[in-house]
Amino acid sequence: MKNKILICLFLLLSFNVLKAQTNEKKFSFTFNEKTIKDCFDEIEIKSGKKFYYLEQWENLNNIITTSFTNESIDLILNTILKETNLNFFYNNNSYIITQNNFIYNNLNTSLIKQDSILIENKINPLFFEKLIGNNSDESEKITIIGKQDEIDTKKNYIIEGIITDIKTKSPLSGVLINVTNRNKKVETNIDGYFILELPDGLNHLEIYAMSYKKITRKIILKKDAVLNFQLSENITLLNEVIVERERNKEVKAIASGVTTFNVEKAKSVPLVLGERDIIKLALALPGIKTASEGSSGINVRGGKEDQNLFLLDNATIYNPSHFFGFFSSINPYLVNDVNIYKGHIPAEFGGRIASVFEINSKEGNYEKFKGEGGIGPVTSNLTFTTPIIKEKSTIIGGARATYSKWILKQIDNEELNKSDASFYDAFLKYKHKINENNTIETSVYYSKDKFKISSDSLYSYSNSALSLSWKHNFNEKNIANFQLINSNYAFDIDYSSDNLKSFNYNFNINESKFIFKNVYFYNEKHKFSYGLNSVLYLLNPGELIPTDENSLLTYRKINKEKGLENSIFINDEYTLSKKISFNLGLRYSSFLALGPATQTVYEDGAPISPGYVQEIRSYDNNEVIKNYNGFEYRFGTRYMLNETSSIKLAYTTNYQYLHKLSSNTTQSPTDTWKLADLNIKPAYGQQISLGFFKSLKDDLYQLSLEGYYKKTKNFLDFRVGSDLILSESIETDAIQGNGKAYGVEFLIKKSEGKLNGWVGYTYSRSLIQLNGDTASKIVNNGNYFSSNFDKPHDFNAILNYKFTKRYSASFNFTYQTGRPVTYPIGSYTYGNAQYTLYSDRNKFRIPDYYRVDVGFNIEGNHKVKKPFHSFWNISIYNLLGRNNPQSIFFVTDSGKIKAYKSSIFAYPIPTITYNFKF
Repeated sequence: MKNKILICLFLLLSFNVLKAQTNEKKFSFTFNEKTIKDCFDEIEIKSGKKFYYLEQWENLNNIITTSFTNESIDLILNTILKETNLNFFYNNNSYIITQNNFIYNNLNTSLIKQDSILIENKINPLFFEKLIGNNSDESEKITIIGKQDEIDTKKNYIIEGIITDIKTKSPLSGVLINVTNRNKKVETNIDGYFILELPDGLNHLEIYAMSYKKITRKIILKKDAVLNFQLSENITLLNEVIVERERNKEVKAIASGVTTFNVEKAKSVPLVLGERDIIKLALALPGIKTASEGSSGINVRGGKEDQNLFLLDNATIYNPSHFFGFFSSINPYLVNDVNIYKGHIPAEFGGRIASVFEINSKEGNYEKFKGEGGIGPVTSNLTFTTPIIKEKSTIIGGARATYSKWILKQIDNEELNKSDASFYDAFLKYKHKINENNTIETSVYYSKDKFKISSDSLYSYSNSALSLSWKHNFNEKNIANFQLINSNYAFDIDYSSDNLKSFNYNFNINESKFIFKNVYFYNEKHKFSYGLNSVLYLLNPGELIPTDENSLLTYRKINKEKGLENSIFINDEYTLSKKISFNLGLRYSSFLALGPATQTVYEDGAPISPGYVQEIRSYDNNEVIKNYNGFEYRFGTRYMLNETSSIKLAYTTNYQYLHKLSSNTTQSPTDTWKLADLNIKPAYGQQISLGFFKSLKDDLYQLSLEGYYKKTKNFLDFRVGSDLILSESIETDAIQGNGKAYGVEFLIKKSEGKLNGWVGYTYSRSLIQLNGDTASKIVNNGNYFSSNFDKPHDFNAILNYKFTKRYSASFNFTYQTGRPVTYPIGSYTYGNAQYTLYSDRNKFRIPDYYRVDVGFNIEGNHKVKKPFHSFWNISIYNLLGRNNPQSIFFVTDSGKIKAYKSSIFAYPIPTITYNFKF
């Protein structure tokens, strides 16, 4: 009775009447856990109709449990075949079953004309198919997805899905889906999601990512569908494996002024004291500098230290450094990757006007316990990850501590020789996959530093962060993330030399943040993201507590500050054509300075100084003191000149509603923060950049040349001699200045081969203007002058050479123009006293800075079954023993002014570090 497709074709050709005959007779059936094939048999017996099909079709074994009462056979068949890829055709008392295809009994004109009702009818994906692994049979087999139906007039279909790691089940970003016979490519986003529009017919798919096996599939589309892929690691024990990433990725990216690097790249770079460090690696890139060696502050494209936003999994880290700026306060062993936005800043980020450092922690392992650690000359750390419920939940954590006192005694600085310093940090993250659409994650971070510059004062500061997030997939196109975060930064000074003057001084800033972000994959041309942020700031500006009951000091405390920053944003990544793409972002931010507070009101049009006070105004709890708001524009575009080169243009504006209070040349851990209020305005920055990007020799080399110009308004500075400690009227010392910066950045990278690394050069200027409302607030006659971190020439080269699979060498060279300083240029006598006459601020420069570092790396053998895998790093920091000046200061001795130079490391520093995995 059954089954040869040749019989079907014979019947179709032999029938003279092509019109399907309608069977009006009704039947009743009850199918209880029967296969579709069994259903056909029962219908055949009861109705007398004949069925023709191929028995090897998998869908014939689908189980059916349902019943019908007085229904036509056509309706019964439509019901039981609904969730399959099978169609049927009725002719001359016979039912011919087809797979995927639909047989027409006449020429339907609706299939020719573009009927509006048919076009607007969205057809949902029919089924979910999971494709695992990669073998020759799978790669050669043609898979037909979906089934054709009579009303379907679509020429193109949508496939979408998520690509994950087959072991950890975690989503994989940056996976390339290449349709080789259609000249189409798409990458998965950070959530492993992709969406692709393909025409009807045969499509050749290649799915591959770095260090994973490539999957090849041949598919024919008949409907929209969901395809999820799982990739397995590409592990080869004997021969070297070279895995290609997507070619020309940096050329094709829309955003300019964005750098992304994996922390694994840092392990072979020779750094001070042998410690792997993400911040020091960033400082080797164009446009990112620090005022001096041993400074904890970072200056990005001419911006001040407080204009950078450091985020650890979206939690704000106010002080990202340990040990006078020599180490990052975030354990590099727990960091997966870092995205640095110094040009085009996505609309989801706000609150700073120079840059964003987005630091993402590693994902925990869902299958087995693993660990990693390192032992160095001044620090040791240990990290681990383990599943809690296999394939469902995991935890990752780690801690790091220092034993660094001995190194301070080697530094060529008498004060630091007598100093002491220590730090530790810890991080823990738990992640649980509730189901395919819901994931929750919670993490906690804490770091603590203590140091003594002199024997009588103990300084300490700490960062902490606690976050809870929920990721929800509404559907395949809408992915949302909800996050609650609390961050805290505090410092404390404990002075105990003189009991009558001993005291404790402390400062604290606390930030509570809510984030909602939704990503909407509209189609291949549009990817939208939108959401809102809300940040509550609670700031304790300072408190002086005498620690002796007979103290000569009195208790003092500055009134607390409160502020609420709200923002909404929307962003569209729009592909106009293969050549032109846009990144269009709009952010609206609002800041409310809130009570309780006391604010000084000054006369209109008069200088902000004690002589022009109009009134002292008090505000109740949560009463609005001042509201600042405005739109922030984020625009970026990329034009492809050809497959290997592009031009990118970006324009960005930002508001910053809090300032750092510092009168030092470089950033200090004891600098305090100040919220915008009635008298202190928020800072505003705007930047435009234009760049050329090129890949050479099949993307073996990546080259970029980018120029920028930026302007800043209302950044905070202070008049000479200001005392910022426990000041109740900061505004009388403050100068809200203007800044401008411009520069050209050049970078060439070689990512693969025995010799790899990068060479970068920056020519830039950073100028500021301090033209206040009183004579004491006017600096250099109100003209623009060099900022403390203005270093026109900056050259860095980081090169690695691999001798074998286990042995490699690293080389690091840095050259920078000396930073500006103010010199004494003479002396004068006034009132029988002699005074020093200084030059205009920052008119001179200290000597240029250059340094050479070398390292040698030894990896253990690569046997998979070893319980431990090791990595040794032997490095020499400042190989040439260059006595680079950290600062120059002047002392009057016996009526003469003498200049002194201080350095951090004036001779070579050799270190050896042992890293291990298990």
